[in-house]
Amino acid sequence: MAGASLSATELALENQPLGGLQIRVAAICTLIQMCDGYDVGSIGWAVPSLTHAWHVAPPAFALAFLWSNLGVMAGALASGPIGDRLGRKPLLLMSIAIFGLASLASAFAPSLAVLAGLRFFTGLGIAGGFTGTTALTGDYTPQRLRATLIMVTFTGAPLGGFLGGQLVAWMLHLGFAWPVIFLIGGAFPLVLLVVTALWLPESPRFLVARPQLAAGQQALLAQLGITPGQSAPHLVDLAHGNPIRMLFGEGYALQTVLLWVIFFCSLINLYLFVFWLPEILHLTGLTPPEAVFATSLHALGAIAAVLYLGFLIDRFGPERALALHFAAGIVFIALIALVAMPYALLLAMVFFAGTTTTGSQTGANATAGALYPARMRTSGIGWALGIGRLGGIAAAPLGGFLLARGLEPRHVFLSACFFAAVAALATALLALGRRRAVAADHSAPTAASRI
Repeated sequence: MAGASLSATELALENQPLGGLQIRVAAICTLIQMCDGYDVGSIGWAVPSLTHAWHVAPPAFALAFLWSNLGVMAGALASGPIGDRLGRKPLLLMSIAIFGLASLASAFAPSLAVLAGLRFFTGLGIAGGFTGTTALTGDYTPQRLRATLIMVTFTGAPLGGFLGGQLVAWMLHLGFAWPVIFLIGGAFPLVLLVVTALWLPESPRFLVARPQLAAGQQALLAQLGITPGQSAPHLVDLAHGNPIRMLFGEGYALQTVLLWVIFFCSLINLYLFVFWLPEILHLTGLTPPEAVFATSLHALGAIAAVLYLGFLIDRFGPERALALHFAAGIVFIALIALVAMPYALLLAMVFFAGTTTTGSQTGANATAGALYPARMRTSGIGWALGIGRLGGIAAAPLGGFLLARGLEPRHVFLSACFFAAVAALATALLALGRRRAVAADHSAPTAASRI
């Protein structure tokens, strides 16, 4: 919205109190993120069993990883316009149904080719879940706490991966075969689909724009201090044009490009550690159980970042807090890459590397949700994740290429120092992009001028 002419509805939403309604939205969005986190990890958990069941060599499963990443990229790019034009709730319902059904069908996949195709649709739904939950949480959060609440919901993904991994390990230990992994991954989202349909509200901006509202929807708006009809729909911050075009107009072009650079560099680092840290630690002398345990602390560090990073982004801005966070990661990554250390100290370095790599990516998600206005929030997040996913796709061959060149295994992570430095610089430059976007918003006389 133009800064000089915020409607009463927009003022109420940007300054809404944090109460039961907002916590309910954040809680359901966190559960959706947990489903996403489980489904992201499910294919990796299934590979050891599938190599024996299908008599397929482990490298062949790179096909399934690739199609999963392509699905996430396609879903991220497509979900933005859907969420900004049709609504956050329809996007989430479609996404949950897609990855729930695709995961359920994966339990009955007869071959690797069929599994890879189903992983594409799983990734498609996962991406819609990521972007939709981020946008809807932002819509139900006051501006002063937006990054913090979005980061809280993003704890769901690592929690889903961690708790899901423990559950799967227990089920496999009891003698269940690999299909149980995908049966669980499909059943929980389909149950959550009902919960979402019944108890997750649509974005208040979309409700205000509707000509007719049910009694419950009117009561919901009343909780937010909004009287239906008090603000004309064109004065609510909704997309009235092409949301993708908006990302490069209205003063947001520089901010958009910088966020794409940040997401690309951040995700290539995140997946470089996800794909290669266990094997590299094993190549340096750790036993497989020691390598797996050390790697688990990387994900734990990401959860720890939620305790403070969102608050710092809200308090000092991403160009300070998040830029310093990326820069701090260079130190911990370099120590892992260059210094041989006792196992206990290595565990601490892996934990802090997770805090400043995966944790920084969570901060980048929150930053995108906080910096883009509501009319382009889903598109901004979706396209940043989609472009950034190219970094995730590049991480696996990058690590393999560096190892094949005869590089000492730990030195593979020196490349991550470079990407962290680029991400830190691009984040610091967001200050310039924000000034341009704010200046452009103030120069627009009303929201109606954007129609």
